[in-house]
Amino acid sequence: MAKNIDYFISCGSPWTYLGHQRVEEIASCHRATITYKPADFNKIFPVSGGLPVNKRAPQRQHYRMHELRRWKAYLNVPLILEPTNFPPTNLGLAARFAVSAPDNTAIGKLCGAILTALWAHDRNISDPETLKAIGNEAGMDGAKLLKSANGTAAQKAIDENSNEAIKRDVYGAPTYIYGEELLWGQDRLDFLDRALAAN
Repeated sequence: MAKNIDYFISCGSPWTYLGHQRVEEIASCHRATITYKPADFNKIFPVSGGLPVNKRAPQRQHYRMHELRRWKAYLNVPLILEPTNFPPTNLGLAARFAVSAPDNTAIGKLCGAILTALWAHDRNISDPETLKAIGNEAGMDGAKLLKSANGTAAQKAIDENSNEAIKRDVYGAPTYIYGEELLWGQDRLDFLDRALAAN
């Protein structure tokens, strides 16, 4: 049976960053494919009761920082806890840039590069020139990607991913859907691993 994971991504989420390489490793281990779906969580949050980080209650913001510290240490990955470029001022541009990649695999690669740029290097993923450089570094044509990101096709792709996310009860990033299993958060990757192993 073919195995596919629908992976709903926020290009500005530290949790998506922490899980990105791991979900790809899990998929590879189980010979599963991933369909990468960058989405607009500013559209999804109001429908699902979510709030941007800076609008959450102080105790939720404090706990988020504790969790980031824990996962940084546990996974032993580079993670800037409070990057100066977070939250991105134009996260929509980064998402459109990602979906402008030439194919599904390239979208995944570009999402990973954008997430790493923000959370490991504190680069400004809202800046067009920074995005262009990230695209070039990922082995793609950054200028071409940026041009496409400002076109209607890229926005349509983001809108379609966001609408699909809402219809499928996605409310946070990252979300992985395999069959009937919806798993929200990189801390649920063990359950995804188990679900893939069972089929």
